[in-house]
This record gives sequence, structure tokens and C-alpha cells, in this order.
Amino acid sequence: MARTVLQQADIIRALTRISHEILESNRGSENLVILGIPTRGVALARRIADTIAQIEPTAAPVAVGTLDVTMYRDDLSHTRTRTPAPTYVPGSVDGKTVVLVDDVLFSGRTIRSALDALGDHGRPRAVRLAVLVDRGHRELPIRADFVGKNLPSSTDERINVHLVETDGDEFVSIESVNDGGVQA
Repeated sequence: MARTVLQQADIIRALTRISHEILESNRGSENLVILGIPTRGVALARRIADTIAQIEPTAAPVAVGTLDVTMYRDDLSHTRTRTPAPTYVPGSVDGKTVVLVDDVLFSGRTIRSALDALGDHGRPRAVRLAVLVDRGHRELPIRADFVGKNLPSSTDERINVHLVETDGDEFVSIESVNDGGVQA
């Protein structure tokens, strides 16, 4: 049985805090590119960009795009994967701060793949990572710079992120794989 750990209001608060932290870290929105990792990272990236525009309405709009990492994964033969999604990088990333956005940080393999994919698009000045949930269990030396919720979990549990844009409802839940879930 799944247990809800974040409601819609909690998600909104977390994304607002992450947006403020990104602005503070970057000293504003200049030379900032936000790239969402499909699927839910794309919706989160757009929300963060929208929130930044509300926080700093006189600043230029933040460039926001998508970065599909499917074909860069090193575990394609070991794990199920989804159909590749389009990548859209708005303009050049050279010399800019790129914030990669994903819903859940687990082993770090998706982010390693994202760094490889990003390298094909240029050389950013800096790369930062924003995640809604950090569940631990890293297999690679990767950490998030901006975290909505640290949610220590067992490897026998799955974190489910539902967003209005992709799922029609909005919450984050945790469930045991033994309850019929599939590990994230």
C-alpha cells in the first residue's frame, strides 16, 4: 500500500524554495538554462522557470528545455527503459549555468547519462542538479544541489511522483515493491 509523503501544496512549496535557491546560487537569472529530464523532470523544469519569472518579473525569461538521456544510459541491458523523447536545448549552453531537473534522484545513473548528453550540446560554465526527491542509494558520486525533499528509503520501496501535467493528479508516495510496485 502506498503512503503519500508530499501533497500538491508541499510540491509547490518545494519548487518555490528550489527556484529561490537557484536564483541565489546563480545571483539572478542571467545566463541560466534549465533542462528537464523526461518525463516528469520536464514539467518540473517548466514550473521552476515559471516560478523564477514570477520572482523576478523584470528579468529576461529563463531558457528552458528538455534533455533526453535514454541512449546515453549505461544500464539499458539491465533495466527497462522508455521510448526516447525529443531533446530541445534552447540556444547554446556554452559558458552558461545549466540546471538539470529530475523528479527522483536514486542511483545517479540518470544524471551521469545527462552529463554525457549535455556534453554533446556544448560546454557549460557550471552544471547544477535540482530534484524533487532525493531517496539516497547512490551508485555514483553524484549529489543534488537543490532538493525538494530528502526521503530516505529502502531499496525495496518505490517512490511515485504524480504531476498534474503527466498524471492528472499531484502527489508523491512511497510504496513497498512487495505491494506489487516496480522499483524506481
